[in-house]
Amino acid sequence: MHARTVAGEEVPTRAGVGLRLPHLNEVAGARPCVPWFEIHPENFIANPHAMSLLEQIRADYPISVHTVGLSIGSVGGLDDDHLRRVRELVDRIDPFLVSGHLAWSTHAGIYLNDLLPLPYDEETLALLVRHVEEVQDGLGRPYLVENPSSYVGFRDQTMSEAEFLAELARRSGCRLLCDVSNIHVSGHNMSFDARAYVDALPAASIGEYHLGGFEREADENGDGDVFVDTHSLGIDAGAWDLYTYVVGRIGARPTLIEWDNDLPDLATLIAEATRADVIAGAGAPAAEARLVGLG
Repeated sequence: MHARTVAGEEVPTRAGVGLRLPHLNEVAGARPCVPWFEIHPENFIANPHAMSLLEQIRADYPISVHTVGLSIGSVGGLDDDHLRRVRELVDRIDPFLVSGHLAWSTHAGIYLNDLLPLPYDEETLALLVRHVEEVQDGLGRPYLVENPSSYVGFRDQTMSEAEFLAELARRSGCRLLCDVSNIHVSGHNMSFDARAYVDALPAASIGEYHLGGFEREADENGDGDVFVDTHSLGIDAGAWDLYTYVVGRIGARPTLIEWDNDLPDLATLIAEATRADVIAGAGAPAAEARLVGLG
């Protein structure tokens, strides 16, 4: 099952894996049976050898680009130089999707190496709409915004996260990256119903799913544990259950197996992708039937 881009390239709805630098030589040489790969452009922009291998890989695989340094939530504005560098890579690779985080990570020219939370209110929404429009204009293509993993909230915010994302997509014309594991993590940490969150998302705006592992840490207040989105383990059973619900409600989308720390061998990532394909294969027809019924 595939959709098509404007340029006519097929967009895979099967699961792909994150292409991290330790696997780059293996993928370039062995050409494993993977439908597509997702990269962080920041790993390649200043690495000519990695960029050369990526261009070779791109000849045989669709590529998705997931930015980690654009910081669309920063009050100080976007880093135009970094946006230009990402645009140059995007023009060379021609990915089928480009995405990034609903977060901020820079202040006064300093990169904080973390994805920090935002208050969900009209002031923040207006800022995000401007920045997303700047990113889309700068890249010359749509941008997908990913829901974060949450650990704290703001008392005076006026919207839920799902409402905020839906309105951001409506006003800016962006699409959404539904990180299923982040919803599972945030639902536990912030005590909300993960399925109700999914129900509040605009299904037509969702262009990709992410699945990744997390770790449990003891709450400093002694009140249970906290789920920490580390991308260092296999996907949790609760996240798989939520993914089954998401696909059954929304339908199949390109799904990424995201693993960044304590990286396993490529075969382990491919096995996780295969599991996602089995779930999507069972759930997508139910979603299609539901949408037809609503019509």
